[in-house]
Amino acid sequence: MEKVMFHLYLLPLLLLAFFSPFYVYSMESGTSQCSNVSIPYPFGIVGGNPAPAQGFEIICALSGSGPFIRINNSIFGIINISLLDGFVSILASATSQQCKSNSSFSLEGTNFTFSDTENKFTAVGCDMVAMLLDDSRGYIGGCASFCSTKSNIINGACSGVACCQAPVPKGLKKLELEFTSIIGQQSRPNKENSTPGPGCGEAFIVEKNSYVFSRVDLNKTNTKNPQYRPVVLEWSIDGGYCEEAKRAASYACKENSYCYNSSNGIGYRCNCTLGFQGNPYLQGPNGCQDIDECAVKSPCTHKCINTKGSFSCTCPAGMTGDGLKGGSGCNGVGLLVIATVSGLALLLLLLILSFWTHWLVKKRKVAKIKQRYFMQNGGMVLKQKMSGQSAPLRIFNSSELDRSTSKFSDENIVGRGGFGVVYRGVLSNQMVVAIKKAQRVDQNQMEQFINELVILSQVNHKNVVQLLGCCLETEVPLLVYEFITNGALFHHLHNTSVQISWEDRLRIAVETASALAYLHLATKEPIIHRDVKSSNILLDENFTAKVSDFGASRPIPHNQTHVTTLVQGTLGYMDPEYFGTSQLTEKSDVYSFGVVLIELLTREKPIADDEEDGKRNLALHFSMLFDQNQLLQIVDSQVAEEAGMKHVETVAKLALRCLRLKGEERPKMIEVAIELDALLRLMKQHAVLQSEEGPLLGESSCHANMNIETSSSLSLDGITKEESMETILLPFRDLSC
Repeated sequence: MEKVMFHLYLLPLLLLAFFSPFYVYSMESGTSQCSNVSIPYPFGIVGGNPAPAQGFEIICALSGSGPFIRINNSIFGIINISLLDGFVSILASATSQQCKSNSSFSLEGTNFTFSDTENKFTAVGCDMVAMLLDDSRGYIGGCASFCSTKSNIINGACSGVACCQAPVPKGLKKLELEFTSIIGQQSRPNKENSTPGPGCGEAFIVEKNSYVFSRVDLNKTNTKNPQYRPVVLEWSIDGGYCEEAKRAASYACKENSYCYNSSNGIGYRCNCTLGFQGNPYLQGPNGCQDIDECAVKSPCTHKCINTKGSFSCTCPAGMTGDGLKGGSGCNGVGLLVIATVSGLALLLLLLILSFWTHWLVKKRKVAKIKQRYFMQNGGMVLKQKMSGQSAPLRIFNSSELDRSTSKFSDENIVGRGGFGVVYRGVLSNQMVVAIKKAQRVDQNQMEQFINELVILSQVNHKNVVQLLGCCLETEVPLLVYEFITNGALFHHLHNTSVQISWEDRLRIAVETASALAYLHLATKEPIIHRDVKSSNILLDENFTAKVSDFGASRPIPHNQTHVTTLVQGTLGYMDPEYFGTSQLTEKSDVYSFGVVLIELLTREKPIADDEEDGKRNLALHFSMLFDQNQLLQIVDSQVAEEAGMKHVETVAKLALRCLRLKGEERPKMIEVAIELDALLRLMKQHAVLQSEEGPLLGESSCHANMNIETSSSLSLDGITKEESMETILLPFRDLSC
């Protein structure tokens, strides 16, 4: 019955709206006006421009009635539309009466919901409970109202006595009510002429703060006339939440706007981003446009600069601050402060220029010094001589070697000798090298030094430490060699108690002799090492011998047998013939190697302290004991045990041949290398026979089946053997086990 009365009441308005000319007053493109109510897009007046979005059609009549909105076949008067907040206020009778058939008010299928923040659920009556129900008749909200005495009923109060209020549930789209009397009996519909009073009440949704309770309202709870009150609806754009809507072609938010999800149901709304204003649902000049903060009301104390979506304030010269009227503004710092700051800035600039000039002058000076040293140390001569080589010697710059050795820190020193100091360095490619800081080179012999450097760069033998490059930008030349990790043979023989097998000692002797023979025969010009000693024989991680330190080395032209030089070498190893004549030959290296061979046999130093004689020369002492048949007094017990005295005597004889006073009576280095290699091979074959045939058989036939050949361990690439193998190996024919 209530719905019928409601429709009859609105019938004249509908007829007026449909049969009267439309009255559309356009305020601006995208916004219309009807009876002093602004109609912003997506709302719009039917027949107006732009056309309203679906579900947001507004009816406006020329007679001045309206505006109206159609919601689910019902028409409601519009009080206000808020674009920013997403609200539309309407006049509606969202009411249900206890004494009449329960009615429902539905917004389902529309873009609207009851606002949970702008409305209140209100019930008027005595001794009743008004309940909001969902579609499944479940309780979702409500309140209770009591009436004990009339004196307790106060006008304007709605706190549970004759009037109660409760929040509207979020997302409510349908008003369905049920009343229950306070004694627990569910209310039943009465006849239409029932009188109001206890047990008869009404409940409705109304805009908060718009309804004020009055005691006379208790007599209207059963009125036949509908009560129209302000109700706030929250609207949103249909199409799901923002994340889903952005993927759709119908996405409503235009440029300079952002999307946010409706907090009261499914859907979304749009708003202009900060610094912009306008209608976020429209494109172009009617949409979100930049706010010119400077033109409207400048927020700056001095100069205001408008930017897209924002603004900035600037202060005049000599003043500081944020320039905002509501901030620190612009504060003067004074001419004295400006002058002080300017003076300090100028002083700082002068200091920077001074330091930069000093650095530039120093850099140029260092560059000139490096260039002078490079020329002084024969750098241009070296470049010319190596220009035609396929793999020229690398020329390092001093800065790289400084970095690799921490500026030649004493912590990186790995050796000292008569011809320089050796440092450990790590290059930029993480390669570990040995850097030798040579002694000053005599300028009169510079070309000879460069020639020797070129020759050494061409030495390629597995038992010779490889020269990688040099640096000539320093006062003394720097030579860069491969780094050998296990130290010198001298250290292993004399400074440790670590056992070195006879086989390893003999192999080290073979490798050293092979390297020296290579230097004497296989290079373009024979190279005399001139300082062969155990401290110049390095051992790598596999105990492979590497001949090093060519600081005293000299090449001998092929058409000469010797060169005359200043005497250089190490006491105990130096060739006495060279010492007396100053004539350096390849036999000088043979003599020094003989001393090394005795070191390997005895583990004694070349010059040792003797309690009776003071200093004792190892070579002379060994020769004397050999003549007296007393080798056991000096030979290392480990060698005597592992090699046997006959093998020891064989090596001792070879060493003494190397130590003969006249160089012409000494064997050549190639002969020494081949004899030692043959002995090493003989020893290995003897060990194999002993293991296969037993000690007795091996003892009797160890030489009968021997084929003495050079081993693969002997590297003599490029050597022309001047004596036949028969002649060289003649001393081994009568060798017994």
